[in-house]
Amino acid sequence: MPQTPPEDVRHQHEVELGPSDAHDEEGYDSGVDDASRRSSLTSLRSSIFEFYEENGRTYHSMSAGKYFMPNDASEVERLDLQHHLFRLTFDDQICLCPKKDGAKRVLDLGTGSGIWCIDYADQHPEAEVIGVDLSPVQPDFIPPNCSFEIDDLEKEWTWSKKFDFIISRFMTGSFADNASIVKKVYDQLEPGGYFEAQDMALPIGCDDGTFTEDSGLWIWMSWLMKAMEAMHRPFSAAQNWKSMMEEAGFEEVVEYIYKWPINGWPRDPKYKRLGQWALYDMDQVMEAAILAPLTRAMGWSQEEVLLLAADARKVLRDPRVHAYWPIYVVYGRKPFSSKQKSSVDKTAA
Repeated sequence: MPQTPPEDVRHQHEVELGPSDAHDEEGYDSGVDDASRRSSLTSLRSSIFEFYEENGRTYHSMSAGKYFMPNDASEVERLDLQHHLFRLTFDDQICLCPKKDGAKRVLDLGTGSGIWCIDYADQHPEAEVIGVDLSPVQPDFIPPNCSFEIDDLEKEWTWSKKFDFIISRFMTGSFADNASIVKKVYDQLEPGGYFEAQDMALPIGCDDGTFTEDSGLWIWMSWLMKAMEAMHRPFSAAQNWKSMMEEAGFEEVVEYIYKWPINGWPRDPKYKRLGQWALYDMDQVMEAAILAPLTRAMGWSQEEVLLLAADARKVLRDPRVHAYWPIYVVYGRKPFSSKQKSSVDKTAA
């Protein structure tokens, strides 16, 4: 049975949103008559909202098959609860770089439920905040300075105006070429702008030997990593954000590594609370994260996947297993002048 959430569950947002008209209309021939254009736009909107079902879960229809996690109501709710985990980790902050305050134009890559954008927009009414995702699952009722766009970030970015803060949260496994995304971020930032990546790393950590290779959770993790490699979207972004940012030309790159206990095993009150929240979060991920990768890339049946998830949950809930999820936060600044970037390029050459 699913875990019961901790008592301080935050209010959840309703989830409905239409795609951005600006991106819907992009690429249409101006010579097409208005009726045909309206019909085409209606068809496009319908196709984006018609999620496809697979193994009892729904997934995005735009660029179908790229992202491995579902987008149904239970997953959207989980993402909102996971946002609270970040706030607990960062002492009620939602990001760490200097642009946590003072940004004027902000972009959230893979915004999911949109809760990060909503929080940042509420806290900074002077900022324009844009969230982008493959799935239109964000709420309609949002701050006036917040908006959402439905788009594929692996395709060409078409924003004509630069940003001074771009953030990415839990996007490992989302891109075939993470370095190319970092390059796009660099190019889309104004000089002095910041990029921050918050991500979970695999393998799961343990410092006392209580998490063993014959456990159901270890086997779950190993198969997930194999499947994502087979899908050419490996779980390697977290450990590589720092080097990729430096190679792209970012300066003053900072890396922090946090630990989310897999359950409430720690004695320390803060980490015990983090573990309780992480258990509720990741208990739901055990099934959701492996359904698509193992059935698509490894030829497993749904029943085999569910059995693996059930075995993993037993370990996840065991307080005798002192394991943790490594959480990376990396941020860096785009140089204020092109001369600084040129010197980086010459050094690399």
